[in-house]
Amino acid sequence: MIHGLYVLAAVSIGAVGSLQPAINAAMSRILGSPFLAAVVSIAISLVFITLVWLAGSRGGGDLAQVPALPWWVVFGGVLGVFFVLGGVIVAPALGMGLFFVCLIAGQLLGSSLADHFGVFGLDVKPLTAIKLVGFGFVLLGAVLVEKGNA
Repeated sequence: MIHGLYVLAAVSIGAVGSLQPAINAAMSRILGSPFLAAVVSIAISLVFITLVWLAGSRGGGDLAQVPALPWWVVFGGVLGVFFVLGGVIVAPALGMGLFFVCLIAGQLLGSSLADHFGVFGLDVKPLTAIKLVGFGFVLLGAVLVEKGNA
């Protein structure tokens, strides 16, 4: 039951998240800069998550532990910038469907490698033949979506 709720949550996050590049691209057109649009989007995210953190958990956590974080956690924020800015620039050029099927293909590849090697403390989940077949279907989906755009 719990697993099914997580799957539903992931699908819902994906559905709602698919709107972000289109919204940010519209903001880019209005503001005249994809970089400024990314800054505004990320600033809104920072303000919102700060309010949620303060209200929902009464500010829980220990900010004094921030210096103890490993050096590589910085990449999480940097990757977020690439995701937002990439969506602003690439999604309008490719179209939302092709952008997201390519994004999913890349996420599947990266996450499968992360699982396979157990990076960042993840449990190792080896790459299997069936996972590779699934990845092949996602790539086939990207080709079909591209052909559908022609």
